[in-house]
Formats: sequence, C-alpha cells, structure tokens
Amino acid sequence: MSETGTNDDATDQRLRLLIGLVVMVAAGVVALWTVYVFHVPEPRPPTLVLVLLCGAVIVTNRLRVFVRIKSSFFGTAWGEVPVLVGLALLPPVWVVLCAAVGQGILRTAIRAGVRKTAFAVSKETLTVSAAAAAFLALGIRPHLTAPDLPVLALVAGLLAYALVDDLVFTPVLATNSHISIGRAARQNLTGKIISHLGQLIACLIVLWVLATDANVLLLLVVPLVVACMHLWQSRTTRTRQERESWQRLAKATDELNAVDLTQVLHSATTRAAQIFSAAEAAIDLPYRSVRATGAVVLSDTPPGGGPARADETTVDLVAHDGGMRVGVLRLRFGGTVRLTEVEQYKLRTFASAVCTAIRNAQAYAELARIAAENAHAATHDPLTGLPNRRQLYDRAGRLFTDTGHDGLVALLLIDLNHFKEVNDTLGHAAGDVVLREVADRLNGSAQPGDLVARLGGDEFAVLLTGLPTPALAGHRAATMLGALEPSIEVEGMRITVEAAGGIALAAGAGSVEELMRRADIAMYQAKRAGEPTTIYAHARDTADVERLMLTGELRRAVSQHEFTVDFQPIVDLGSGEVISAEALARWKHPDQGDLTPVQFLEAVERSGQLPAFVDAVLEQSLLAMQTWREAGFDLPVAVNVSPRSLLDPNFPAAVLARLEHHDVSPGQLILELAETLTLSQIDVVERALAELRNAGVRLAVDDFGTGVSSLSVLSRIPVHELKIDREFVAAVETSAEAAAVIRTTVDLARNLHLTVVAEGVESEPQRRALWELGCLAGQGHLFARPLSAARLLGTLQRGSGGRPGVLASALHDAGAVVRMPARRVARAGRSSLPHLPA
Repeated sequence: MSETGTNDDATDQRLRLLIGLVVMVAAGVVALWTVYVFHVPEPRPPTLVLVLLCGAVIVTNRLRVFVRIKSSFFGTAWGEVPVLVGLALLPPVWVVLCAAVGQGILRTAIRAGVRKTAFAVSKETLTVSAAAAAFLALGIRPHLTAPDLPVLALVAGLLAYALVDDLVFTPVLATNSHISIGRAARQNLTGKIISHLGQLIACLIVLWVLATDANVLLLLVVPLVVACMHLWQSRTTRTRQERESWQRLAKATDELNAVDLTQVLHSATTRAAQIFSAAEAAIDLPYRSVRATGAVVLSDTPPGGGPARADETTVDLVAHDGGMRVGVLRLRFGGTVRLTEVEQYKLRTFASAVCTAIRNAQAYAELARIAAENAHAATHDPLTGLPNRRQLYDRAGRLFTDTGHDGLVALLLIDLNHFKEVNDTLGHAAGDVVLREVADRLNGSAQPGDLVARLGGDEFAVLLTGLPTPALAGHRAATMLGALEPSIEVEGMRITVEAAGGIALAAGAGSVEELMRRADIAMYQAKRAGEPTTIYAHARDTADVERLMLTGELRRAVSQHEFTVDFQPIVDLGSGEVISAEALARWKHPDQGDLTPVQFLEAVERSGQLPAFVDAVLEQSLLAMQTWREAGFDLPVAVNVSPRSLLDPNFPAAVLARLEHHDVSPGQLILELAETLTLSQIDVVERALAELRNAGVRLAVDDFGTGVSSLSVLSRIPVHELKIDREFVAAVETSAEAAAVIRTTVDLARNLHLTVVAEGVESEPQRRALWELGCLAGQGHLFARPLSAARLLGTLQRGSGGRPGVLASALHDAGAVVRMPARRVARAGRSSLPHLPA
C-alpha cells in the first residue's frame, strides 16, 4: 500500500471516531431533554409554527458562504437566526427538535450521506441545546404572542451556539484537512465574526417587530437584510481569499528567484500546496520528482511515474512564451475538487513562474558546471587529471607566503628518460597510456599533503611538504621513483620507465620560479651523472645555468651553421695505418667558444632541434668522406647517433637518401650507439636498426662494458663493432681487472665475428698492451687529436715515416700484418662485414 493510501485510511479512521463521539454526546443531550420534558411539561406550539421554524432552519442553513480547504468546503450560515428567535418564542425542547429535524431534512435532500447527515444533526442538536441552556440560565420565558426583547440572552445564546459549534466542528475540520486545530479555528475568523453580528441584528429586528406594535410587514425586511448581508459576506470572503491567494503567489514567485534547483523545487511544491489549499503538491521532472505538503517536503526522489489520480489536478510547466515543457505540477486535494476560473488562471501563472525558475536554475547549474570544469581544466592536466603547472605554482606560492605550515618544503622535478621514443615508435596513444600509468603511480606513492603535478610532455613535479629534515626529501623522492620501476604493458609490449629527478629545498629559494629553476638544474645533474635523483647544490649551479642558456640559442646555431664536425682517426694498432675516422660534433659558440657534445647534447635532444643537428653532422661527415676519397683515402666514418633519432620513423630513409646523394656506399658509414641503451629502448628501435643494417650501414656499440646490460644489449642489436671505453684502456697496464675486461671483450668479438676498437689510447705502452690482448684497432691522442676534415686530410697526406695514411710506426714486420678481407660470407642472422681476426 502506498504512503498516501495509508494516510487516507488513518484520516478516515480518526474522522469516524470523532463523528461517533459527537453522535454519542448528542444522544446524551437528547436524553437530558427527555428528562427535562417529564419534569417541566411544556405546551405544544401550533403545528404551523413548528413547520415554519423547520423551514426557516432549512433555508438559513442552505444560505452559506463557502470556504474550500483542500478537498472540503466549509462555510458560515444563518441558521442561528431562526434558532435564537425560536428560543424567544417557543419552548426550548421544541426548538431543538425543529432544528434537528430541519438539518436532517436538508442533508437528506442534498444527499450528503449517512455520516455527514448524522454529524450535522448531532452538531445542530448540541449547538441549539447550548443556546437554549443560555436562555434558561438567564430565566427567559418564551411567549409566542408577546415576546420580550432579551438582548442579553440573545448575545449569550449566540456565543454559546458559536462556541459549541467550533468545539465540535474544528477537530473534524483539522483532521479532514490535515492541518492543526489552531489553524482550523482561525479559518475565516473575520467572516464568522461579521456573520454573527449580522445574525444578532436580524434577531433583534424580528423580535422588535413581534414585541411592539410595529407593522408586521416589516418582517419582510429581514429576508432582504439577510440576503444583502449574505451577498456582502460572500463577496468580502471571496475578495479576501483572492487577495491572500495573490499575495501568497507573489511571495512564492519571489522565493522562486533562486539559483539552486533543489531550493526552487522545494519552495515551489510547498507554496503550491499553500496557495491552492491542496493536501499535497508534486513537481515531476524527467529526472526528479518532489512531493510536499504546505508545511514540509515529503520526498525528493527519481520519478516514479504512474497514471494521474482522480483527486489531483495537473498542469504542464511551460513558460508564457511557450517553449519546451520542463515537467508537470500536480495538486492533490484528497477528494474531487473543481478549480474556479480564477484559480485555474492562478495555477497557470504559478506554473509559468515555476517553469521559468526551473529553467533559470538549470541554466545556472549548467553555467556553474561549465565554470567548474573550466576552473578544473585551468588547474589540471587533461590527460592524467593531475594538477598542472598553474596549480603547482599557486600551491607553492602559498607555502612561500604562509609561515605557519609544519616542516620543510621541497620540490621534486621528474623527467622520463627517452619517452619520445615511445611516442615516435608506438604512437601517441601508447605514450598516453604510459603517462597515465606514471601519474597514477606517482600519485599513489605521494604522502598526504604532497602535490603531484604534470608540467607537460614527460615532465612531472612533486611538491613535498611536511619534511622534518632535508634528508627525508631524498628518501621520499627515491620511494616515488621506485614506484616507476615495474614495467608497463602497452599493446602487448612491456616497457620499463626510467626517470631522473632533481630536488630543491624551498628554504633559501625565495620564489617559486627560483625553486623550479633549482630543481630543473638538479634534474639535469642527475641525468648527466646517471643517478636517479640529485639534490640541488649551489656550488654546481653555474654550468647548468650556462646549459639552460644554450637551449634558447640552438635554433640560431642551426640556422647559422655554428655546428661543425671534427674527425679523430681510428688506427690499426699493429701497422699504424688509418682505417677509419670518428665524427665528433662541435658547437662554435660566438661567446663561449668550442663546446663539446657533453655540454650541449642534452639540450639539443630536449629542444626539438635534434633532427636538424643530426642532419648537419651527417652532411658534413659525408662531404668529408667525398673529399678524402677524391684525395685517395677511402675511409669509413663513424657517427654517434642518439636513440631519439632512431625513434624518428623518417631517420633511416633520410640517412640512406644522403648516402645516395653523396655517392657513398652504406658500408662506409658506421652509426655508433650508446651501450647504456636500455632494453625498453631497444624494443622500440629494432625496426630502424634492422632497416639500416639491411641496407648495409654498419652499427657499433660505443663505450661497451659500461652499461648495466652489456650482453643483453649486444644480443638484441645486430652490430658489427664494439668500442672499448677509455676507462678500461687507461687502466690496461695497471689493472688486471681492466685487462681481463678487454680480453673478454676481444674474445667475445672474435666469436661473434665483430671488430673491436679501443678508445682513449694515449701512450705506446697502452697501444702495445692492447695489441697483445688481441685488440687490433684504436683511437686517441697518441695518434691524433680531433681535427677538421681539411686538417685530417693534410695529416693523412703527410703520413709517418714517409708513408701516407700512416700515423704511427708498426709494431711488427710488414709481412706479418694480416689484412681484413673486403667482405666475408654472412653468418646466419648477421650481415657479412669485415672484421679483424686475431
């Protein structure tokens, strides 16, 4: 059973109890009158007089000024006039009997029903008995032909009648209308008082005419007076009701000028119930339903639907200017009610105001949502949902100005190593997956109060707060970077994310910009040192500032050809003959002089100028090779290549196109890769390497032995040459471990049919030691420093010991030299390229 049905049953039960109580009290009063008749016999009045009294009761009770309260209509009548006049003319018991009979006839005639008829007759019995008791108490003796003019008795009787009427009727009205007894008693109070005054005046006129020798025809004036007062009261009551209703409507319209939709709906439903005197009011929207009485909101839930009920009036919520319907307003009265034209007009007016208020609230909510989204978008990264640079700066700025926070503050700046490779190889969608996963891991490992932000690209920042000591900043940073160590699966491939972090303490920084600059410097220091994190140190700041300045000058350097290439020859350690050369880029900076790749390469990789830089180096290298070849020295050239270049899908084609343009065989170009290349990077560059190798370009691993995965890298890259790092070469004479590493590298190369080149050969003892360990090629200052293409050509032409192309004396007789074959038969899985046999 519904809540409404349950309430209706409870109301009906209470009404039955109240009416039953009234009927029982009336029965008791009838019994008292019976006893009274036996003890005080009264003469029976003429039948015609009794009939006239009954008729007067019927007529005066039929003339009512009605007031609707919810589904019930209640009104004031003129029934007190015949009762009070009758009490002055006839014995009271006959007046009570005529009043009861008249009410019974009237209720039966209008088909009021058994319950209402019993209640009306019982109430009439009680009210008339109360008035009669007042007359008896004041000693009034009725007289039909010569009545007195008992003003005091009339007033007392009228008050007794009205008091008992309210005592009997008000609880029934309150129960039936679901309102308080006090409110029910105040209903139409002014109309009741005016009506009672009119009734008193009418009684006095009638009795005055009967008690004096006045013309009996003056009694005809009484109906006219009653009719005029009835019409005046009716008009006054309607005018007052309409005025109060319009006032409530105006007040409700003012309350609807709210921007909160919930407030609008709750106010509209409660006010609708009050304005139209409804038991309940409900507003049904497509996504929401609100139901309320005139005092309280009953429910605010999703719409339940259902057909319209018989006791409700509905109106569409549409504005005066038309437009789309936003919902339905339902008025439930608890019974059948037909609204007047004025009420229907007010209902449409109210519905229009509610529609406008709902539209305004919805528009405001939409604007608020858009503003919130814009505010969120202005301070958050759209890809990861993390705070962005703006929010980071705002939060850090507040920490700088707020001295009341606990602990120290530090900034951790994180940069993902080689992230561009993922984007270039697997696509930006895969890169987005990696960035979101990194964001989730960093956010998950942050401490409460820390702020994790994405600055853009592959840069993240963490504002560390509440640090008890500076040392704890490094511990927190290590924990967060450690969260990135597990591999990430993207499109079936597992990618290892590596990152470097720079830490700067807020203390002493003075501003957010300076704090960010220091963290940025520390991050590049960590990258260069190969460390996971580095804490900013002021003593190491200068070089990094210079590097940051260089970043802004790269575009000019490319356009004005400030990048040049020097060449360091690679020599056969046994014969001293030059067998190839390594291209070494230099930046002829107008203010800082010659800069080496160590000083500017990271800036190039991060600036977006890497393709132009590589193109310039490769172009100059191929031009040098053409020049040397025309002079009789056909030397291969080794060019260092960044892993980021290999991620460029156009890189292999660009290299091969330049080789063809300069008429250089692909086998004359050697691309050197850093041995510190990670497995995750190898996964995404294998295609480019395979394309270049299949075209004949030779590949070399630079600084072999210094990485953490030497053999793993070597097994994945189809290389032709290994270059031994200068650290092992420098210690070859004094360190057994260094000698063992070189010997192992040479043995590995021999088994894989690879060439071995030693870097950093500075002395003859080192040259001889390397030769004895089986390393047959090397480069270093012992033979020549890096030279321009022209100077190296001159050096080759001069030679050593009268031999062009030789830079050192031989370590053995000429006949003992074993020369490399130009080509060899390819092994399975590897291209055929020359190697140096032991």
